[in-house]
Amino acid sequence: MSSQTNLTLGILELDEGLTADSPTFAPREGSLFHPATFNRPVITEMVEGALAEVIIPGDASLESACIAAAERLIARGAGVITADCGFFIRHQQAISAAVNVPVVTSSLLLIPALLRQLAPQKKLAVLTANSRHCSEDLLGIENPADRKSVVVGGIEGGVYVRNALARPFVRTDVDQIQREVGDRIAQLRADHPDIAMILFECTGFPTVANALRSKTGLPIYDITDLCRLTIAAATCRA
Repeated sequence: MSSQTNLTLGILELDEGLTADSPTFAPREGSLFHPATFNRPVITEMVEGALAEVIIPGDASLESACIAAAERLIARGAGVITADCGFFIRHQQAISAAVNVPVVTSSLLLIPALLRQLAPQKKLAVLTANSRHCSEDLLGIENPADRKSVVVGGIEGGVYVRNALARPFVRTDVDQIQREVGDRIAQLRADHPDIAMILFECTGFPTVANALRSKTGLPIYDITDLCRLTIAAATCRA
């Protein structure tokens, strides 16, 4: 395992079908890509063929492309590897087996630990870009009794997902993301008043996490929290 003082985070990036003429966007505050999020270098490698419409429902044929991109990140000095979509979790085991650094492809990896934090009868809400494809095998829940403590809600059909699937890619305003995610949380809480904690699967949601923590008064976890934990554990301290 890599252990260094200035550890670099490597991100497996979605293939958004961009061309040389496509617009470029500055990383947003709080996102995986913003250097201030982790106060350390961040590098990326695109996973060829990993379009949003492919990675969300899943495609086993992407495994070799994921491994190849991870190996390129390692060659460039990555000490921890994550991914720019929570649905990369389907390739977690293959990537972990192929490289010798910590791999955390998705915030969904946190679910078993978060369930241990909950009081009896309380629930964890998982907010995803598309709940239709956030299948049971991705939740990592072995105990059937624990499954009753998890509710899953998505914003499929909204502007954010529609823009993510557009070609060329369309960037959604932060206010729109906050509105869609916030409305879905409100619906879930109305249906399940015992929700006590929230997990964001989508890597686009961390940009609105602080605003929604304030609005809901609930703990909200996302991929940046998992990355910070992993980076801290893999980094030498003077």
